[in-house]
Amino acid sequence: MLKQYIVQNWALILILVGFVIALKETIFLDKKMIKRLLSLIIFIFALSTIVFIEFYYEDLGKYRVLRTYLMAIRYSATPFIVALVIFSLVKRSRWFVFIPAIILAIIDIISIYTGIVFKINEDNTFTRGFLGYLPFIVAGLYCVALIYLLLHYSNKHAMEIVPIIFLAFALSSGVLLPFLLGRDYAKIFCTTIAVALFVYYLFSLLQLTKKDSLTGLLNRQAFYSDINGDANEISAIVSIDMNGLKKINDTNGHKAGDEALVVLALSFIKSLRRNQAGYRIGGDEFVIVCRNNNEEDVKSLIERIKKNISATIYSCSVGYSYRSNNEKSVDTLITESDAMMYEEKAMHYQNFNK
Repeated sequence: MLKQYIVQNWALILILVGFVIALKETIFLDKKMIKRLLSLIIFIFALSTIVFIEFYYEDLGKYRVLRTYLMAIRYSATPFIVALVIFSLVKRSRWFVFIPAIILAIIDIISIYTGIVFKINEDNTFTRGFLGYLPFIVAGLYCVALIYLLLHYSNKHAMEIVPIIFLAFALSSGVLLPFLLGRDYAKIFCTTIAVALFVYYLFSLLQLTKKDSLTGLLNRQAFYSDINGDANEISAIVSIDMNGLKKINDTNGHKAGDEALVVLALSFIKSLRRNQAGYRIGGDEFVIVCRNNNEEDVKSLIERIKKNISATIYSCSVGYSYRSNNEKSVDTLITESDAMMYEEKAMHYQNFNK
């Protein structure tokens, strides 16, 4: 049996071992995310073992009751894996993301005795109950939630969108292909998920050359590269500067200052829409580059930024400059945007000191 498992899952084993080594050697991810990804790897490996044992005994026509329990685990595993992916990859995700997966697992356990989701009959045939499609529905909803959250917390930049689309395709195959390939897909499901996650991880490492490690926004180098590479598409520059960061650092320490920058960055990211990318170009200095946006789009962006920031305990000064027909250079846009931002900052401190 062991030899058959290794032959059938050798590619999966290599990918998971490589993934573990890469996670152990990386210095770019925080320890919490690394621990969650390692837990995900262990879970995928365990699931591959369960799937192998289930189909091994199915081919032998033995241990029907044991296979029923293993099938309950397999049906529960797909939504749980996607929930664990959300928990690992999406910033500030909480434990309650697992609640639907836990409820489904309870229903699958009940199905062992009632057949409401599935049943293995005495003659070794499989029957789907009236809730037979529930595991696929829950898994599909999890996939939609994952992709929405990854896009929502992304910088809306092509280098982030492409791996998210790839991950979406790979995970959605776990919902759709079982209907096309039947039980054969279950045998490659774990490998599919492992490949998808490993590729996404590699994309994430590549992104770090362009991303600010603290906030997740694009960094200064990416900003200058992007404004030089597609200058004609740039319609507006939005300059943002945090108010009072020095006081936070002096009073509560640099850890509190870093937390403030992270909170603000998330506010900016939530505000971004299509063709709008956010950058951290200095300590508390941020820029958003708008491409092919009209002025109303830019004003709406600023309104969303101020609304999101107002929900925090922090404040920022914001300025912008817009052009419609490339009548201004990008340098002029930056200069005008900074000037408006500094004017708003001066008014902030003037009112603050009254």
